[in-house]
Amino acid sequence: MLKKLLIVCVSLIVLAAAGTGLWVWQGLETLEKPVSIEEPVLLNVPAGTAFSRVAQQLEAEGLVEKSLWLRLHGRLNPEQVRIKAGEYEFTDGMSARDMVEAMVAGDVKHWSIQFIEGWTFKDMRAALASAERLRQETADWSDEEVMAAMGAEGEHPEGRFFPDTYLFVSSDSDLDLLKRSFNRMETVLAEEWESREKGLPYDSPYEALIMASIVERETGVPHERDEVAGVFVRRLEKGMRLQTDPTVIYGMGDNYQGRIGSKDLRTYTPYNTYRIDGLPPTPIALPGQEAIHAALHPKDGGSLYFVARGDGTHKFSRTLAEHQKAVREFQLNRRDDYRSSPTPGNGENASQEQSR
Repeated sequence: MLKKLLIVCVSLIVLAAAGTGLWVWQGLETLEKPVSIEEPVLLNVPAGTAFSRVAQQLEAEGLVEKSLWLRLHGRLNPEQVRIKAGEYEFTDGMSARDMVEAMVAGDVKHWSIQFIEGWTFKDMRAALASAERLRQETADWSDEEVMAAMGAEGEHPEGRFFPDTYLFVSSDSDLDLLKRSFNRMETVLAEEWESREKGLPYDSPYEALIMASIVERETGVPHERDEVAGVFVRRLEKGMRLQTDPTVIYGMGDNYQGRIGSKDLRTYTPYNTYRIDGLPPTPIALPGQEAIHAALHPKDGGSLYFVARGDGTHKFSRTLAEHQKAVREFQLNRRDDYRSSPTPGNGENASQEQSR
């Protein structure tokens, strides 16, 4: 009788163990099940967070059925759950194992911010300030403090940052992006300066950067950049004033309200190229690499003037007579209080032109 009872007990233990094993196996198998969610879920994992805590967060977000199985997986496979801190994005169709693997690999969510060619440094700082996922470190800094942080203390910030799309993670700050953009411009400008054409009227890469910023603001048509640069270079070589509206607008600062008139053209500022000789003291915008290349590889030719056609392109002319004819053709029936391109040089009557 005792023997039979022993056999029954052993059998029950075996069955219980088998049942438990099956139950555990089935539970761990749920970690392979794809999750169904309507919107991506962001999960922030602070540095030092225990894996068991992350498992509980995933359950709270509805990304795993029971954190028990994920925690058990972590106990059985500790080398497979060494997750990294950061912000992660989990999407429809991912399994719990996929999520863990992403955190182990440090495949954090990347955000992007774009700095547009032709923007001013003020525009760039406004974009940084409005980037919700970016940690704000320089919001209360002056431009002078920003430049000191770049290692360029006392230098003007305009044009010194490279316009592009930059990726960042939630642990990055606006200062991090400013440094990346600044260093990128330093690299691009140095490379372009090294391969520049000979005999250009620039004494330094910085002067080329100033010219590039003007070219950037004068035309958004890629194939015209080198031709616009050629006009400005020839005007510099001949001692003619650049007489370009974007520099006037920049010099007006907050006084610019969308249009400029003859009074603005007569008003002296260090940037008014209708009143000053040569280049303005600093860039007037963020130039892209194409504009920098154009400034250092201007198109050969004899044109000294150009006028907006009204479709985004320009008519280039060699002589004042040709230019005045083009002005009559393209600008006669347009408003006459805005100039979009160089007009006759020193001592010549300025022709009023229409904005692009």
